[in-house]
Amino acid sequence: MKVAIVTGGTSGMGEATAHELIKRNWNVAVMSRKKGQVPKALCLQGDVAEDADCRKVAKSVLDKWGRIDALVNCAGTTKFVKHEDLEGLSADDILGIFRVNLVGPFQMIRACQPALKSARGCIVNVSSVASILGTGSSIAYAASKAALDTMSFSLARALGPEIRVNIVAPGFVKTPWQVAAHGAEGAAALERKYAERTPLKAAPEAADVAEAIAWLLEGARSVTGEIIYIDGGMHIASPR
Repeated sequence: MKVAIVTGGTSGMGEATAHELIKRNWNVAVMSRKKGQVPKALCLQGDVAEDADCRKVAKSVLDKWGRIDALVNCAGTTKFVKHEDLEGLSADDILGIFRVNLVGPFQMIRACQPALKSARGCIVNVSSVASILGTGSSIAYAASKAALDTMSFSLARALGPEIRVNIVAPGFVKTPWQVAAHGAEGAAALERKYAERTPLKAAPEAADVAEAIAWLLEGARSVTGEIIYIDGGMHIASPR
């Protein structure tokens, strides 16, 4: 059986991805900062911002299964700050967001690179449509995802031909992250507002993101350095 590591794998899009891969008969390890449980997955505690944790998780997976075929970098963080509020973000806020959203994926990729190379595996980095629209929870978040896109392009060249590197860029997805920030009613209102602006008149669900990730891992043998927008068409929506 093939083996995947999913960071941020105990909630939201990461958890949906873990379930989708388990359903497809993968062995799945999920990594998260807080203890969490995903049935039938190996749950490992660790912070992607800490290089030692990344290397420890990669070693634990290799010790258990002897291989790593896929890495899905889904762990992320943000601070909800209106884009016009420049005083709302400190240097530490920005660096903290970049440390998780950019440095974290880099460190996980570095830790898993030898095993992924041996398996001729695949990496999927979870970005956001905010990376090209300059929207989202904060300027720092959008900028961190744009940097993740650029890093992914560089790594697709650097790690080929053995390792493919691709990106999925969701739009608004109603996850526990959104509910925690806005409340259940607030998140539902944002989802409706988002859907109204998209060509498909719907916001994506976590399962939609998981299905796209699974395709990139299993079926996209000639695809690398690509971004798949899972946003209901928000990236081509008419401007306000």
